[in-house]
Amino acid sequence: MTTFISMQEKMDHLSLMKMAVDEAFMGMRSGDGGPFGAIITRDGKIIGKGHNTVLLSCDPTAHAEVNAIRDACRQVKNPHLSGAVIYSNFEPCPMCLAAIYWADIRTLYYSKGRSDAEKIGFMDKHLYHELALKEDQREIKTQHVSVPEMEQLMEEWMSLEGKNLY
Repeated sequence: MTTFISMQEKMDHLSLMKMAVDEAFMGMRSGDGGPFGAIITRDGKIIGKGHNTVLLSCDPTAHAEVNAIRDACRQVKNPHLSGAVIYSNFEPCPMCLAAIYWADIRTLYYSKGRSDAEKIGFMDKHLYHELALKEDQREIKTQHVSVPEMEQLMEEWMSLEGKNLY
């Protein structure tokens, strides 16, 4: 099924994507991190924005999309961003894509893909490949460790009244 986008919607998407690129330029030029920027909107308003701050914060999870999600969640005072749209200048890496799912954002626009990110030195494409492998075929070696206290932890969680699932 083909979805038709009106000229006004196209202009809005273009404007918002340009804002994500501007956010990326700002972070990159200030030395905060790589060339990545993101904008989050809901109901026609910008509710969050962010750029990569991996170098600034020495935090490998400080990607543009994660920073924008954190900003938006603080603005709306809720970990769920249902109905929001995210604009990212690059296709999100697997971590960021998972964060987008966790935030309940169900619409994503991006400008360049994982192969483009690979061309400029980033490992997004490799990470997508790794995650598609069976656990015993990945570069990261994993081992299951059974701890009896985990049953108690899970039972206690299940019995909690008024818990807020996210």
